[in-house]
Amino acid sequence: MPPLAVPARGGDCDSVSGMEKVTGIGGFFFRARDPDALAQWYLDHLGVNLIPSDDKDSPWTQEAGPTAFAPFPESTDYFSETKTWMINFRVRNLDAMAAQLRAAGIKVDAVEEVYPNGRFARLHDPEDNAIELWEPAP
Repeated sequence: MPPLAVPARGGDCDSVSGMEKVTGIGGFFFRARDPDALAQWYLDHLGVNLIPSDDKDSPWTQEAGPTAFAPFPESTDYFSETKTWMINFRVRNLDAMAAQLRAAGIKVDAVEEVYPNGRFARLHDPEDNAIELWEPAP
């Protein structure tokens, strides 16, 4: 499969329409038969730090740059046909994003608890794939 074209830049708010936009991916979660071993493999082979177990450890930090976002046909053989993932998008203003989505008729469940790493909300896409929004702590 050829590489996907990626736009040169993104943003958090369209200056013309005022529409809130996600600012990046804040986490990617998926099922594994042996999560601990697989997490260690990602650390050992790709340098992706494990999720911190306390405030002294640092999470994996990705470099700024473009990210491909491309839904594939359901019949693709490019990856497994089972839907076993949830994506987390970083946002600058969780309240504004949630209000915008709700105004479009999308159900958004805000998590009331504020965590040390920020605030969260959950929703589902039209195919019932889970999406989490994350406003990092200041």
